[in-house]
Amino acid sequence: MPAGALSAVVIAILTLLGIGTRYYVHGDLNAIHCLFSLFFSTNLLICYWEACLQLRLDYIEKRAVYWRERRRETGRSPAVEFLTTRVPPGRMFSSAVWADAWATYSMFDGSYSDRRTFGFIVDIANGYFTPVPTLILYGAFTVGFLPAVVAGIIAAMLFWQWTYVSSLYWVSFFVAGRRALITKREFFVYIGVPNAFWVLCPAFGLYVSVRLILDGNYGILGF
Repeated sequence: MPAGALSAVVIAILTLLGIGTRYYVHGDLNAIHCLFSLFFSTNLLICYWEACLQLRLDYIEKRAVYWRERRRETGRSPAVEFLTTRVPPGRMFSSAVWADAWATYSMFDGSYSDRRTFGFIVDIANGYFTPVPTLILYGAFTVGFLPAVVAGIIAAMLFWQWTYVSSLYWVSFFVAGRRALITKREFFVYIGVPNAFWVLCPAFGLYVSVRLILDGNYGILGF
């Protein structure tokens, strides 16, 4: 299966697991819950990729050179080529496969092949420190196993971190002059839209968090 399709399947399975569990427990669906099931599922996959970023940095640095040369030779986008590359079943969880995602992304932002940069450090931090609270919120937003106030406090801390760091990443991208090194289309597809989702969705999550705390119940999530 191509790497891009495999990633989409993993996110879809995790998202539908949350939605299906909610329907089984509460007998209904909720748009806000569906949104955050998608967001939390995406973050869990990205956390694995970010662990690969830290564990395979030397490999990423070498692969970044390979992809840069290949783009010059073929004129093809390394990101597209990576996403359409078939991943054998035995390598679905290979750190080398998913480290290659960062090697291709470094064509648009060199931070990800340089351990001294802000982007590299914050993504590693997200990869190691947010999986557990993400899983807690995934469960709380689905079945309400925590008091709403407790879930709201955890959510507020986590969503603020995502909103602030993603916004700061955008700023650092422009301040470092990286925008001038790529086309408008590349910026829109690979930098602008993905990071907009990572700013706007957590910003809305802050509103949901406040409602959980002030209301003292999961009414904002429909139960």
